[in-house]
Amino acid sequence: MTEQATTRRTGTGDATWDPARPPRQDGRTVVVTGATAGIGYFAAEQLAAAGADVVLASRSAARLAGAREAILARTPDAHVRTVVLELGSFGAVDEAAAELAALPRLDGVFLNGGAMSMSTRARTSDGHPLLLGTHVLGHVRLLAGILPALTATAAEHGGEGRVVHASTGFVARFRPDVDDPARVPRLGVVAYAKAKAVTEVLAFELDRRLRAAGRPVASVVTHPGVGVDARTPHRPGVRDDSTPYRRNPYTPWAQGKDAAAWPGVRALTDPGVRGGDYVAPREGMRGLPVRVPTPARTADPGAEAVSRVWERVEALAGVELRV
Repeated sequence: MTEQATTRRTGTGDATWDPARPPRQDGRTVVVTGATAGIGYFAAEQLAAAGADVVLASRSAARLAGAREAILARTPDAHVRTVVLELGSFGAVDEAAAELAALPRLDGVFLNGGAMSMSTRARTSDGHPLLLGTHVLGHVRLLAGILPALTATAAEHGGEGRVVHASTGFVARFRPDVDDPARVPRLGVVAYAKAKAVTEVLAFELDRRLRAAGRPVASVVTHPGVGVDARTPHRPGVRDDSTPYRRNPYTPWAQGKDAAAWPGVRALTDPGVRGGDYVAPREGMRGLPVRVPTPARTADPGAEAVSRVWERVEALAGVELRV
């Protein structure tokens, strides 16, 4: 990151965090969107191995079944459920949110899913730009539907609910303007960075509002560094010879997608992580997940700017995100 605020500490437990031994999650229910491949799959696999009741959420029922089988092959006693979630359709998001809100308990959600097409012309079924629609609007609409359940679970069982937002290091690299979330940059990678910058603004503001309202839920931002297929371990049907392979020029300096999942898993499971924290790889592109200083451009852009983004996104998503 190139521009950062120093209002957040890096934490005392960072040096001893062991991704292979996260805190046990027995009894907790966590949702991972985009859970059928890449970072989402490996986050779900690691959470299931730690004892969590994991809900895989993605748009393909067949791929959800395959991801569930892959997790159970490694952890036969894991508790794994699936929910079909199409982030590009508000109607489908509402159905998934209702299904998730009806679970016996809901302790955390990793908002990791979203289209990876860099097309700036593609649209969701509701007519919104695809990157904005799936990475921001779909997740905001989902969160509006499940936030009451997260709050109720934390109140009933103690502890703290977690909402973990996946961002990217491209936010710092491209420094996109977020004043009008619906304005689409010409370059796909910048449009992707802008969607994630909007995500960060919303995530930090969500935590401020949750704390102000006294809600037992924390909002945390993460970025995975760079995860590449060439360094990712094989999983049948998820990462094998039958799945597409993407070349990446950063491979010599990057990590596998299993390691890229560590920041999200830590943000969900580490009791030392606080609302408003930012968790990322120690070395930027790769490394152990640590708490890093928050980026000033998205964590503290000014109250008026934050209100404009929040209200505009609510209008585009067609919901009020009430805390």
